[in-house]
Amino acid sequence: MQAIVLNGFGEAGQFREAELPMPVYRENELLIEIKAAAFNPIDYQMRQGRRESQHMHSPVLGRELAGIVVAAGAQTKGFRPGDKVIAAAGSKGSNGTYATHIALNYQMVAPLPAALPFTTATAIPSAGLTAWQTFQRIHAHPEERIFLTGGAGAVGSFLIKLLKAHGSHQLFTAAGNEQSKAALEILGLPATHILDYRQPNLAQRLLDAGGQGYFDWGIDIVGGSISETAAEVIGLNKGYADITFLGTSRTRELLFDKGAHVINISNYAYAAANQLSWYGQNLRELATLLNNNVITPPAVQIVGRLSADTVRQAHIMMENNQTYGRKLVMTME
Repeated sequence: MQAIVLNGFGEAGQFREAELPMPVYRENELLIEIKAAAFNPIDYQMRQGRRESQHMHSPVLGRELAGIVVAAGAQTKGFRPGDKVIAAAGSKGSNGTYATHIALNYQMVAPLPAALPFTTATAIPSAGLTAWQTFQRIHAHPEERIFLTGGAGAVGSFLIKLLKAHGSHQLFTAAGNEQSKAALEILGLPATHILDYRQPNLAQRLLDAGGQGYFDWGIDIVGGSISETAAEVIGLNKGYADITFLGTSRTRELLFDKGAHVINISNYAYAAANQLSWYGQNLRELATLLNNNVITPPAVQIVGRLSADTVRQAHIMMENNQTYGRKLVMTME
């Protein structure tokens, strides 16, 4: 099979094209021909050798896919060759999704949402599952005030859609360019709820914009200094969802001083606990919401076809915050 291989940790130039053996699928696995793969910030964090790289077992990165089942192991259920599917493979597949094929446990796979092309469907699994887990675990009430860092990103956009579809309207976020602001307004956020993080005193401006004191939830999807803002604006004993594990020491101090209720959001936790059915089951729930038009599919940008150049370009765009509310996607042909 064709694949893009990471030569070693470092810059985006570390990728090269390679011909690798076809994955051997086990009795509980599906062999999937990948038609499109999406890119995630965790991809470049792994490329840089950061924390998530500990879970790598293949030099082929990429964590989600849309494709077609080629073969099904004897112990699989519910799938047969020819089925169109989506999956968040994480680090559980035979290799990553920057490749034409992958072998993956059938419990992590779900049918492709109706009427969606591969290029759109591939943008659902990773960001969708992260947003869905966050939505389910915070149990936000419609009247609660919520601040999300990185609202225009893939996870943020998905989460905003889920929250709005279930009645939340006090949603606030920050953006650093007009394209991201426009993408957030398309999602239904008022301009007064989208603050420029490049301007000073973001925390105070958020509190002023909220108009009713401290926030009930801070949700960090970015890490770094803006995670401190998310911790600053929540009130005593309020909630904080950490999706990145990239908060600062000051973030942790603020949360401790406020006695915050901290929820760590980790899709990998279910794989580590060998609860693989969590992935397929929750992808099916997301597909139902999409099929019933409760939420809309993510906006995507096709970067190019399978090649080292396409992967390099996508990584650079993510690192430079140039996605502008769209999920970056690579096709295989």
